[in-house]
Amino acid sequence: MAIVENTKSFLNALPPSVSLVLATKGRTAAEINEAIGAGATIIGENYVQEAKRKAPFIRGKAELHLIGHLQKNKVRRALKVFDMVQTVDSLELAQEISRHAEKPYTILIQVNVGGERQKHGCTPDETAGLVGKISALPNIRVRGLMAMAPHFDDPEGTRPYFREMKRLFEGIKAKGLPNVSMDILSLGMSDDYKIAVEEGSTMVRLGSAIFGSRHPRQ
Repeated sequence: MAIVENTKSFLNALPPSVSLVLATKGRTAAEINEAIGAGATIIGENYVQEAKRKAPFIRGKAELHLIGHLQKNKVRRALKVFDMVQTVDSLELAQEISRHAEKPYTILIQVNVGGERQKHGCTPDETAGLVGKISALPNIRVRGLMAMAPHFDDPEGTRPYFREMKRLFEGIKAKGLPNVSMDILSLGMSDDYKIAVEEGSTMVRLGSAIFGSRHPRQ
């Protein structure tokens, strides 16, 4: 029951301009179905194989987004499972997606805004150039940027990172590149989503705030 209440609460509390992605790594079919029944329309998974198992009961009810790192050798499988990949961080990965996609495929560019070694993503300085190169690919549609801010005990510490992402986002949007719509800025997780929304996020990715503490990986 808490999942239903939490989902409805966030859907009601978030501004109309902000979409909710449920981060469901390690969550059961029953848990995900509860959230979808409460109004969730986008499910985010971290692993291609786990998402493939869950896809049959998600498809037709909600979109399925990849929010974890994608290896090039798993692109073909990923395209059959996901409606969007939020974590493209190289021209080579985008080229692989374009090569295997049967129709124009929607992606976000992942930016390692904090320059953290343990996180994937292009650097902020590389982002505009990368988007420009990807915009020339025939089967790719770039809809925006995605990032995870560094962790701080006080979420206020994330603010300058989200602000930097908004600056990057608007700068690329102003270029008016072909195949680049720049209408999604995917920022903010359970601990820092409020700051992200204040700084211009249009999409938040929430897991523990909806489901509670995570189960061991399935």
